[in-house]
Amino acid sequence: MQYRLSYSGLDPNYTLKVTTWDALGYYMYLPSAFIYNDATQLKWFPDIDKKYQVSGGWVYQANIYKNNKYVFKYLGGVAIMEMPLFFVGHCIAKASHYKADGFSPPYQYAIAFGVLLYCLLSVFLLRNILLRFFTDKNTAITLLLVMLASNIIQYVAIDSAQSHGLIFPLYVLILYFTIKWHEKPKLLWACLIGYIIGLASICRPTEAIMLFIPLLWNTHTKESAREKWALVKQHKKHVVYALVFIFLGVLPQLIYWQIASGFFIYNVGSKWVFLNPFFRVLFGWEKGWFIYTPVTIFFIVGMFYMKKYPFKKSVIWFCLLNIWIIISWFDWRYGGSYSTRALSHSYPVFALPLAAFVEYINGKKWRYLFYALGMYLIGVNLFQIVQYNRTILHYDDMNRRYYTSIYMNPHPTPLDMSLIDTNDYLSNEKGYIEQVLVHIDTVRHLQVSSNTPIALLNTTILPDSIYKPAKEAWLKIEAEIKIDKGFSESYLNSELKIGNSVKHNRVRLFSPISIQGGTNEYSFYIKLPDCSHRDRLQLYIRSGSDFDGKVNKIKVTSFMK
Repeated sequence: MQYRLSYSGLDPNYTLKVTTWDALGYYMYLPSAFIYNDATQLKWFPDIDKKYQVSGGWVYQANIYKNNKYVFKYLGGVAIMEMPLFFVGHCIAKASHYKADGFSPPYQYAIAFGVLLYCLLSVFLLRNILLRFFTDKNTAITLLLVMLASNIIQYVAIDSAQSHGLIFPLYVLILYFTIKWHEKPKLLWACLIGYIIGLASICRPTEAIMLFIPLLWNTHTKESAREKWALVKQHKKHVVYALVFIFLGVLPQLIYWQIASGFFIYNVGSKWVFLNPFFRVLFGWEKGWFIYTPVTIFFIVGMFYMKKYPFKKSVIWFCLLNIWIIISWFDWRYGGSYSTRALSHSYPVFALPLAAFVEYINGKKWRYLFYALGMYLIGVNLFQIVQYNRTILHYDDMNRRYYTSIYMNPHPTPLDMSLIDTNDYLSNEKGYIEQVLVHIDTVRHLQVSSNTPIALLNTTILPDSIYKPAKEAWLKIEAEIKIDKGFSESYLNSELKIGNSVKHNRVRLFSPISIQGGTNEYSFYIKLPDCSHRDRLQLYIRSGSDFDGKVNKIKVTSFMK
């Protein structure tokens, strides 16, 4: 709740917008159907986008099909989940001075806080599920780790209109209905299991694999498996009804595709490479699941401690298939995200092996070390959530050097920021001979037309001492720049010309610690390669749009060993 309030728009300088980018793609069904009665021409959308800036600059959320109609790229299950929240916002808008246009503040607040409510209720139900197998203490530890040490908090409390916070409750429900059917088979539970699977499948088609949860539940031993299949055989009618309700869950999407494209099945363009998956989704420094949310390692370790539980096979098969599918998607970065967001909504299932591991740990003398580690992981995650929403922990451009420089760092420096764009970094300047080569302390008013670089420095500056054999040499570039226009598309570039070759480094001017209209500091290093030529250094600003700014200082320092 604290994070939702922190990014809720209660600050007058902040406008709450959750139905943007991918979230817009899921949401567009609702205003299209219930306000504008136009889901295929989208004549209403340009004015809405101009007013609220929700598309991200271009309407990638819908494609023009060969019948000259728009077809939404994203499926409609999330919109079905959002529908009650949409109507709450719509009623508030109509009863107030806000526009009842589908995107004004009442709609944003209704969805943002409504998704949070869904998930809070789901956590209580998940607790009920875990208590069937684990003690209250182990259940509490598990829920704390799942909800506070993982990235799900970002997609429940802040990016709440993404699909993940809305699919999360469906996984809790499928676990609950599965348990209820196995305790006492009723037609109601079978129908609800089927409908949840169908609805989840039109939220994200890959969620259809949740079928493995009821299918393999209570098959952890040969005896229990015999009992399970005998129970299924005894209630064949339940299976038929479950299949019917799977179809009913999927049916709204089929109807929409028929209306929009003329076909019941429409290819939204997703691709998978199952024989060549991207393991960097798990281990990569870009957004690796185990790197940025290491508590998830315990999710996997816990699978080795589920031998006695009825969910053993269903959880193992589901989790391994789920991970394989996620790491096999061709767009392995999954857009802007904190850690691997495509796995976050299935954490209710991963909570079961985690709880099994917690139970094992609580029987060991070194459990207090685990408690301390868990508290540390919660602290790291909550700190990184703040970093992520300040773009210090970047949504798409992370790398190892940069991450290690900002890890638990409340005050990153311009040199830390440079590592998001360059690999050159002198970790310690001590022990080097320092010499200031250029120091321009002046104010220049700069204007430039699109894509025309602004030259700041073009000089042969390097002393002969740099060229002696076996010498290590670096340049440190420092600048103070004030940008009023063109901030978000501008870079401070360097070109080090070495004979006929050029070494190019650059740092973005729109770094997370910089402010448009303020005087910002920038620093970065250039490692000099071995060479026998005098080098020429060029510094310039390149902007992708009209630029207006001032350069207050340029300083070039050499460090030699």
